[in-house]
Amino acid sequence: MVYPLLKYIHLLGAALMSAGLIGVWLAEVRSRQVEALELYTESVRWIAVFYDGLVLPGALLALLSGVSLIALYYGGLGFLDHPWLIGMVGLFLFEFIEGNTLTRRYFTRLRRLSQEAVVSGWARRVLCDTRDRFTPTFAHFLDLPIITVIIALGVIRPYTWEMMLSGTAAAIVIAAILALFIPRLYSWKTHHG
Repeated sequence: MVYPLLKYIHLLGAALMSAGLIGVWLAEVRSRQVEALELYTESVRWIAVFYDGLVLPGALLALLSGVSLIALYYGGLGFLDHPWLIGMVGLFLFEFIEGNTLTRRYFTRLRRLSQEAVVSGWARRVLCDTRDRFTPTFAHFLDLPIITVIIALGVIRPYTWEMMLSGTAAAIVIAAILALFIPRLYSWKTHHG
């Protein structure tokens, strides 16, 4: 009875994380499409709502249930014999740490700057410079491709490293393309000073 319950909690965590990351991604893209400060501020607020309301609780459920499943059914370090499981753990830890450091600081700063701009008027240059930083934008656009690789590893369970390595490489390329293309598509700098 313990295994089905842990597996259910793990899948629930993955579903919440995935739904939240899709919401964060859509809110981020929407924030780049709008010109009105109030709409921008609302979009940035929705990023925080999706992240704190779905991504973080889902990640915690996946983390706790994943650790329990590994401890109970793979003998702790026995998971090191399974490339798919090492890949899932490694990519999850990378995303968990990156999401709660770099990405969280990025969106927290955007939210603060946009709220200050509502009070004082457009601080467009500072907001644009913060919003258009490549590293946090790349890290943000990496979230969905990496969660896709993590889920694929758990479903397919390959016995070699090829799928994890090629999936991670593809995720990095996709994220780089999105991070370069989407900010240019919706750049305030091309329309305003």
